Amino acid sequence: MIRTKGGSIRRSGTGGSPRALGRARARARRRTRARRPCRSRQRLRRVLALGLPTAWGAIAITYKLTCPLAQQNGLGARIATCAVFFAVGTGLMFHVRRGLLRELRQIRKVAGATQGVLLRPPPPRVDGLAVAAAQFSADRGAGVGGDLYEVIGTEYGVRVVMGDVRGHGLAAIGTVAAVLGSFREAVHDEPELPGVLRRLERAMARHLRERAKAEHPSSALDPDGSVAEEFVTVLLLEIARDGEVRALNCGHPWPYLLRTDAGQGGVRGPVEHLGHGDPLPPLGLFPLPADLPVVPCGRLLPGETLFLHTDGVEDARDGGGRFFPLTAALTDTVRDRPASPQAVLAALLTRLLAHADGFPGDDVAVLVLRNDRVHTPVGHSESAAQHSTP
Repeated sequence: MIRTKGGSIRRSGTGGSPRALGRARARARRRTRARRPCRSRQRLRRVLALGLPTAWGAIAITYKLTCPLAQQNGLGARIATCAVFFAVGTGLMFHVRRGLLRELRQIRKVAGATQGVLLRPPPPRVDGLAVAAAQFSADRGAGVGGDLYEVIGTEYGVRVVMGDVRGHGLAAIGTVAAVLGSFREAVHDEPELPGVLRRLERAMARHLRERAKAEHPSSALDPDGSVAEEFVTVLLLEIARDGEVRALNCGHPWPYLLRTDAGQGGVRGPVEHLGHGDPLPPLGLFPLPADLPVVPCGRLLPGETLFLHTDGVEDARDGGGRFFPLTAALTDTVRDRPASPQAVLAALLTRLLAHADGFPGDDVAVLVLRNDRVHTPVGHSESAAQHSTP
C-alpha cells in the first residue's frame, strides 16, 4: 500500500491484498500487546522510585505532627521518636541501595555486550589450530582493558595479533577498537604481513589525530598532552598450512613455544622463548622504517603450542616485589603431560593470581594456540600421488 502525494492510498501488487493487510494488522497488534507489559513495569518502577521516598517522608512528618507520643519530652517518648526516624532513614537507604544495584546490573550488561563486540572471544578452533584466550583489566570495574588479541583464518594462513596499549583500563578502549578494527579488515586484504602492519600504523595515526582534535580543537597535536604519549605494542604472527611461523614485532614480548617432550635427543627443552633480534618501535611513538623484514620463527609442529602474552603477566609482583616466574610456570604446566590450550591457560592464570595476591597491577591477556593439524610425511604423500597417477 502506497500513499501518493495527494494523500490518497492505492494498493501495490499482492502486498495490498486484504489477506496480507489482515496479517500485517495482526502482527502489529501482537507487537503492541508484547510492549504493554514492559511499559507497565517501567511505569511501576518510576512510581516506586518516586512514591516510596515520598511515603517514608510522609510517615515521618505525620508521626511528628500528629502522634501524641512525639509531642512528649520523656525519655521513652524520645526513644520511640528516634526509633521511628531511624526506621524511616533505614528504609530510604535500602531504597536508594536497591536503585543503585539495579543501575549497576544494567551497566554490567552494557559492558559485557561491549566486550563481546570489541574483544570477542576467539573460536575454539581456527584452521586446524586449537585456541584459548583470556584477559582481565586492572580496573576492577571494567570488563575491557588495554590489551587486545585476535585470531583469524585467511587464505594466506592463520594471522594473529597480540597488543598492549599504553596505560590500562577504560582509557585505552578507544585505541584497542582502532587497532582491532583495522586488523580484522587488513588480514583479508593484504597478502603480506608488512602490508597488515602498515594498515595498523595508519589506523593508529588516524585515531591519534581524532583524539588530538577532540582534546585540542584549536591546535594540532599537543606535544605535552596525553595523546602525544599514546602508543601500542603489537605482535603479528602468520602461521602457514605447513606450520611455518613468521612474525613482525613492534615492541611486544616475544611468544613461547611449548612442547610435550624434550625434542630430538633432549637438546630442546619443553619451553623455548622465541626471541629473534630487536623489535620495531611501538605504533604511535615513531614512524615505522621503510623496510619491514618479516622474522622467521621456525615451525609449529603438530602437538606443539604457542603461548602469547602481554607484559602484565611477567610484570606481576608478589608481596615481596618479586616478578612472576613465567618460564618456570610454563615448564611446570607442560612437563611430562600433554596439555590442551584451555589447561595451559587455566594453570597459568591460577598461578599468576596466586602470585599477585588476587589481582595484578596491570592489564593481562593470554593467548594459547596448539597445532592440531594431522602431519602427513612428504614421502608418503608423494608415493600416494604416484600410485594415483595412471
